Amino acid sequence: MTDQRRDAAPASQPAPPPRPPSGLRPVPVPVPAPPSPSPSAPPASAAWRPGDPVGDRRFVRSAGPLTLERGGSLPEVTIAYETWGTLAPDAGNAVLVLHALTGDSHAAGGAGPGHPTPGWWGGLVGPGAVLDTDRFFVVCPNVLGGCQGTTGPASAASDGRPWGGRWPEITVGDQVRAEALLADELGVGRWAAVIGGSMGGMRALEWALAFPARVRRAVVIACGAAATAEQIALYATQLAMIRADPNWRGGDYHDRPPGAGPHVGLGLARQMGQVSYRSERELAHRFGNAVQADGRYAAASYVEHHGAKLAHRFDAGSYLTLTAAMMSQDAGRGRGGVPAALRACPVPVTVAGIDSDRLYPPRLQAELARHLGTELRLVPSASGHDGFLLETAAVGRVVRDALAPAATC
Repeated sequence: MTDQRRDAAPASQPAPPPRPPSGLRPVPVPVPAPPSPSPSAPPASAAWRPGDPVGDRRFVRSAGPLTLERGGSLPEVTIAYETWGTLAPDAGNAVLVLHALTGDSHAAGGAGPGHPTPGWWGGLVGPGAVLDTDRFFVVCPNVLGGCQGTTGPASAASDGRPWGGRWPEITVGDQVRAEALLADELGVGRWAAVIGGSMGGMRALEWALAFPARVRRAVVIACGAAATAEQIALYATQLAMIRADPNWRGGDYHDRPPGAGPHVGLGLARQMGQVSYRSERELAHRFGNAVQADGRYAAASYVEHHGAKLAHRFDAGSYLTLTAAMMSQDAGRGRGGVPAALRACPVPVTVAGIDSDRLYPPRLQAELARHLGTELRLVPSASGHDGFLLETAAVGRVVRDALAPAATC
């Protein structure tokens, strides 16, 4: 759910009001023409595309189709990923790190060509860090359905056009099966650990359930075993906002000019999501009911800033398909229900939650821990759901304990 770049460093001050456009030249488009874009107009899609700077990304391509849980298949899948450290001769030191909703493969490292912002979990990955790259070979893929190099709605289908509105429904299980193809390509038969928070935590849990022989240890943070009614309602409303944008065009907008994509709907969806990612206590402390000099409420300016920011670096189609995958998350589907599925899991799982999380409240992690037969690690934070990104030291202790030699033998 959380945008790992956006969330790791929330703006301390609300964004200034947008400047009025000036000196614009009209852009010729088919009638009816959209308004001429301002110099800062968001792209129709901010997805990474071939020809863009690669940065530290690497790519693998499936040798055949990926069959999807809800029917149909993707004829070919490309997975973008990044690595840190060196793979041991027996491949026994590989750790899989999984990002959340609007993250990508750039878990660590500086900003630069191909990576407009620093890594989203840089405090945990590196030499001597919790995920010590002198010890571990750390791998982070962009998720299936994402927009930063892995196959998703903005990617070219077999006819050369973006998938767009033809993109099929995918599930968390489909995403994990795509990641298993990456493991095969890397020669990793069994991960020393699979670690993730939020949507990444859902996939870490699915790895432990779907491929137990390939996971030595899982670390699941700030998620549940199945989507709740409230989460589904929140997500469905966000998706309705995107679909209601006239520039959504049924998902076929990727070749439109800047300013002519569904950035309004995407921004509104992110604004709603942003409120759910933080705690009421934090918002009250930071903003209260203060009004800025420009007449806007400070809290409203804060969410508007994050909505506009996301439209400049993400794809609405990816936001939709990934959110829909979280809506359909159910670890017990096809496994006799959640309690039975979790009790049968042979993989040691560390479960952690954020004490102020109102989107994935601690009761959901308590349910996970109870059925998995483990203790719940609760991280104190005023930041709500985003605490799994912001509380680096406390989350690092959870991960370090899970990776201790006694836990990974």
